Amino acid sequence: MRTLPKSVLLALLTVYLVWGSTYLAIRVALAAFPPFLLMGTRFLAAGILLFGWLKLRGTPNPTPRQWRDAAVIGVLLLGGGMGLTAVAEQTVSSGMTAVFIACSPFILALWVGLFGEWPAPREWVGILIGFGGAVLLASGSDMVGQPAGVLALLGAIICWNLGSVLSQKKLTLAPGAMGFASEMLLGGVFLIGVALLRGERFITPITGEVWFAWAYLVVAGSLLGFSAYMYLLSKVSPALVSSYAYVNPIIAVLIGGWLGGESVGRREMAAMAVILGSVILLTTAKRAQKKVHGERASIPAGPPTGAAGDTMLELAGKRQA
Repeated sequence: MRTLPKSVLLALLTVYLVWGSTYLAIRVALAAFPPFLLMGTRFLAAGILLFGWLKLRGTPNPTPRQWRDAAVIGVLLLGGGMGLTAVAEQTVSSGMTAVFIACSPFILALWVGLFGEWPAPREWVGILIGFGGAVLLASGSDMVGQPAGVLALLGAIICWNLGSVLSQKKLTLAPGAMGFASEMLLGGVFLIGVALLRGERFITPITGEVWFAWAYLVVAGSLLGFSAYMYLLSKVSPALVSSYAYVNPIIAVLIGGWLGGESVGRREMAAMAVILGSVILLTTAKRAQKKVHGERASIPAGPPTGAAGDTMLELAGKRQA
């Protein structure tokens, strides 16, 4: 970790810790919010806050093309990634969800490879080890799911990773934080539109606890977590970015043991050790590659959801909730 630039390390730790903790806030907020309405309002609110702050600082508006491309990315990351995950959540067990999420780095590697940047051999080893650790972590729960839910979950992961790759390799987004703001604004509008078409309504009266959970999702999960994720996409390898899919369940397990009084057994401890090993391989892979090929080796821009982002991440820890 010490070999990474401080800004990259801070962003990586933010994605690990914040997205690993938001599953608890999601669970609390879902007591009153239906899924699509919860996701849509949190990202729309975060987008409005970030956009307003940038305008006060004099940041120019995105161009029409940048708005168009932000809509594509927002729909893929937030609409497809998070929306389809919400559909899958109704019929797919948390154990199977965690395993599917652990497949995310594989799918991301394939998308990036189609654009000509395959992971280094050491990164492939890290991906495989991380997948094994995630499967071990989820092995204590049922692996069940209806076919429609499984297909929705697979579609969510594909959308999230495709949106991540396109955001860096094909589409033109507004520079800096304005690009994040435009994606969250348009993705939030899309999710709210889906919620209205589905006829979603508040389930119960919104309590203070629910409002606090929603605010945490807006500020931490969306503003901090999603912005950090988008920053990482342009700075480090896709394999390292996607390591969140392995680390977030660990954070969820630890928080469950700390705040929820849940037990952490030998299987969970062993899985954490395996996943930690995969992250060490991924964080050192680029340095090792530079030693072989020289300092001129480039760091590929890379790449899910998504944030599925983060709903997919939160579901990985739902088993412990």
